[in-house]
Amino acid sequence: MANPHIRAEVVECQEFPEMAQAFQVSGVPKTIINDRAEFVGAVPDEIFVNAILQALGKEEIDWAGEDVDGVDDEDRPTSVV
Repeated sequence: MANPHIRAEVVECQEFPEMAQAFQVSGVPKTIINDRAEFVGAVPDEIFVNAILQALGKEEIDWAGEDVDGVDDEDRPTSVV
């Protein structure tokens, strides 16, 4: 593992439907970070980073105006659930 402070678990929803229901899985992949931030589907790196910051109680990064990946700012999602 690249970092001993990071742990990931993968659960097969078809094999463990009660766990999928408990975590309200409506689509895959569903990512939950420290039970504080979550999102469904593949998301841009900026959203993933902000979800980690949110889960840690840190201030999120305002990516607006930064052309990090060629996506127009009005098309860029900026928050997580």
